[in-house]
Amino acid sequence: MSFARRLRLLCLLCQSRAFSTSYRVLAEQGANAAKTAAKSQSTKTKTLPPKSPSPPKIIPPSPLEDAPRAYGKRVEKFTPKPLSRPIGMPLPPQPGENTGIDFRTFKQRRDDFVDYEKHLKRREELKSKISRPYFRDWGNLQFHKGKTFIAPPRPFRGDLSLFFPNLYGQTLLKSDREPRDTTPTLQGKVSVVSVFSSVWAENQINSFVSKDSNPELDAVLAEQKDVAQRVWINIEQNTMKAWLIRLFMGGIRRRIGKENWDRYFVVRKGVSDEIRESVGLLNSSVGYVYLVDTECRIRWAGSGPSEDHEREGLVKAVQRLLDEHKNSKS
Repeated sequence: MSFARRLRLLCLLCQSRAFSTSYRVLAEQGANAAKTAAKSQSTKTKTLPPKSPSPPKIIPPSPLEDAPRAYGKRVEKFTPKPLSRPIGMPLPPQPGENTGIDFRTFKQRRDDFVDYEKHLKRREELKSKISRPYFRDWGNLQFHKGKTFIAPPRPFRGDLSLFFPNLYGQTLLKSDREPRDTTPTLQGKVSVVSVFSSVWAENQINSFVSKDSNPELDAVLAEQKDVAQRVWINIEQNTMKAWLIRLFMGGIRRRIGKENWDRYFVVRKGVSDEIRESVGLLNSSVGYVYLVDTECRIRWAGSGPSEDHEREGLVKAVQRLLDEHKNSKS
């Protein structure tokens, strides 16, 4: 057989392989399998019940949303609103929180020093502090004498209430001058907590809780002194003013009585903007009153100078919390 004829036979053999029907059979089998899978998938999707869209979660606007602050846009008009929902921190307070003390090790400080992201975060914090007008809080006193919100007509439910934060400061005790946490003092008792930073603010608080302004409250606290108490928190982050407080600490001791020395706290650090926003401490020149239950939950709150219905509401709220505490033990 010649060489050309042999090549011709090889070419015909290749052509017969090219026209083989096995490829077509395999292709048809794959197409049928794909159709069967698609059909079964469509059957499954048809049998599943359609999911109904979940209703949108409606979050009520905060009553403190439009309140004037020491930072942000200046407010031209403002009318305080009643607290329509609880205020406070979302987690229970723990001793050792918000002390303002840096417990980082040398290695952690070095790592933070070379962390560019933390540098940017710290830069924003410093920019926020520097850009705040110094007299903004005093200027905001023109709105209803600084009243940030109106006290609720009745105490908040315990299961819905938020928490009063742990703060850290020195008390008036002569025997123990070391700073301590506020949470152990508040736990297990119904507390009327006064928070202020100036004499003006303290006078506003006295319109809520002093014996002359609210004798009914004073009588209830005296009658239930084993369960109910008053707590004073004087926040002073200015070094010079804090030194003046220490200078006149003897007069403060005489004014509040020896039995209350361990419940008067002078707080220097740890009150962050997050805490102020959560509990409503939006003006450092205004006094605030909080009714805290035995589990450190804020059940009632007032700000600025008191009104008649607010003083009555505070007395009723204290009595209600005392009844709850009595029923929980029985």
